[in-house]
Amino acid sequence: MYLQFPDMDPVLIHLGPFAIRWYALAYITGLLVGWWLVLRMLHQKSLWKNPPFNGKPPMSDDDAGDLVVWATLGVILGGRIGWVILYGFFLCGVTPDAGGGYCQGLPMDFFVHPIRIIAVWEGGMSFHGAAIGVLLAMWLFCRKRKLAMFSVADLVCAVEPIGQGLGRLANFVNGELWGRPTTEPWGMVFCSPHIMAANHGICPAGNIPRHPSQLYEFALEGVLMLIIMQVGIRKFRWQDTPGLASGIFLIAYGVLRIVSELFREPDAPFIGPITMGETLSFAFILGGAFVIWIAQRRKRPAVA
Repeated sequence: MYLQFPDMDPVLIHLGPFAIRWYALAYITGLLVGWWLVLRMLHQKSLWKNPPFNGKPPMSDDDAGDLVVWATLGVILGGRIGWVILYGFFLCGVTPDAGGGYCQGLPMDFFVHPIRIIAVWEGGMSFHGAAIGVLLAMWLFCRKRKLAMFSVADLVCAVEPIGQGLGRLANFVNGELWGRPTTEPWGMVFCSPHIMAANHGICPAGNIPRHPSQLYEFALEGVLMLIIMQVGIRKFRWQDTPGLASGIFLIAYGVLRIVSELFREPDAPFIGPITMGETLSFAFILGGAFVIWIAQRRKRPAVA
């Protein structure tokens, strides 16, 4: 007994030679909803009543609106560049037959057909690369506007799971990033006419039931992460120690991503039995611990 993957078109609307894909819509919706939630949080005076804010939120509504533009560029450029470097060059260079079927001659094909470097319509965005891109965009933005980087980052981390969760739903619609084979009754066969049409008449996941790991990641990295971050800020006041929420976000995401990797079809072993996703997630956990250490150290009163 198993479930059949529904035949869903990855393209929402066809406009002549152009197409609006669910994946792009997920990114746009995540950014807009995240912006809306940030504005609501900025207007909640109770969140900023304690030091170091003393009633003044970490940025204005105009700052938040402008930050969306910078963050969008960070997501797009960081996500794509991160995928090209981390997966296209490093992973495909080490393991050309990496799972997911996206190598297809990479990394050498980047030199033969350079258009593949920017061919986002073929898929290929890295969350870890997007996170680094957003981090760099925030640093430049805060430096330009003279804003407290850690406090702004805490706000962004509090709403980021919205976009992350929507992105995983879009992965499911695309029938990509499927899970490992399973005998569970909710196992799903990722094969449909649209998947076959996009893959020269075959289904890369085969005709065996697999974990719908995209939905697991939606629940863990999207829903659960959003609850953790919002409860932490609203009930435990993590924002009163700038950087604490950001560090917890990095650690929580790293742990939940590693859990997800247990059910997700691995790209390929990268360091021993450890996959690329697990390797990067371990780095996030270490980075989060470092950020928390800095945040706690900065909060300590100076010794006379």
